[in-house]
Amino acid sequence: MRCRINTDFRYQFEYPDRLPVAFIGAGGHSFRNVYPALQYLPVDLRAVCDVEKDRAAAYARMFGAPTYYADHREMLDRESPRAVLVVTGYDESGRVQATDIAADCLRAGAHVWTEKPTAASTEEVRELMELSAETGQFVMTGLKKVFTPAMEKVKAIISAEEFGPVSSVAVRYPQSMPPLADRQDLVAMRSFLDHIYHPAAVLNYLMGPVDRLSYEWEPVTGGSVTSLRFTSGAVGTMHLAAGSAGTSPLERVEVVGPGGNVVVENGVRITYYRAGSRGTYGRAPSFVVDDEVAPLMWEPEFSLGQLYNKNLFYLGYVPELLHFCEAVIAGRSAEKGTLADALAIMQLFELYRDLPPGVTGRPAIHD
Repeated sequence: MRCRINTDFRYQFEYPDRLPVAFIGAGGHSFRNVYPALQYLPVDLRAVCDVEKDRAAAYARMFGAPTYYADHREMLDRESPRAVLVVTGYDESGRVQATDIAADCLRAGAHVWTEKPTAASTEEVRELMELSAETGQFVMTGLKKVFTPAMEKVKAIISAEEFGPVSSVAVRYPQSMPPLADRQDLVAMRSFLDHIYHPAAVLNYLMGPVDRLSYEWEPVTGGSVTSLRFTSGAVGTMHLAAGSAGTSPLERVEVVGPGGNVVVENGVRITYYRAGSRGTYGRAPSFVVDDEVAPLMWEPEFSLGQLYNKNLFYLGYVPELLHFCEAVIAGRSAEKGTLADALAIMQLFELYRDLPPGVTGRPAIHD
């Protein structure tokens, strides 16, 4: 997997060939984080669609699309886009609107990038997988966390021979979960479904499939701590730290090997503690270790008008969308954010939905 480090990005107008795309959705999130990313992608935005036609018209005008629609099926029929970007919400029952929209796009012959979550059940993900195989078009889910420069660097570090086999991982993310009695209600589980994709995507990307898990839950904030074992034999924890201060950094990830560990704090600060000795206990006169084993640290400087200082880049939006566009142009499927990745995440979601605290459960990863 490529990790773009210190390579120049092209701007949209510099690409000689651009992918004809349509965009479904004209909400606040897409306005802030997805439409602006198009300026760095090899795309030609042909149409915008939203159920509120005035919003579709406004977004088309602002982001350079020549046409707009209120009905996505009409748009697909008239425009025949090669790829479609989907950023929508939930219906009144709590179902993910993008699931059916993605299916319509596949049937219309278009590849699909959709913001997470992909669906509200594993059954719906499997139906998309079957339809994708039938139509020859693929669906990619927006798993931005696994496209961040920080997480791609962690993956590169722990995959290197010098790091050795990963033994454990700890992921912290501030997310509440309702009481077990309410978890069959998709409306009550909406926030959990919307956000479990972030820490679960990181676990899946760095550690691979989960073999089993159990968790403890507390009722004051809805926070929980999960104990995990992965099929690799490694172990881990996921601390869903509901109730943590809004003034604190949201997340922390630490991966440990047989002598080294790497930590990501606040999504942008990476510290790689390389294997080395502190010196003989009671005899070491200095805390300064040799340069060849000294910790390495990376973080942005946030002063220059560089692309890496834009949240579109360090949060992973541009990298994930570029990955999608490059896959479509190359005639191959995406390598990350696949429906298989979405299925693994949804299997964890359904475990949390059905499993009582203190009971061990297994996701059906290989079924």
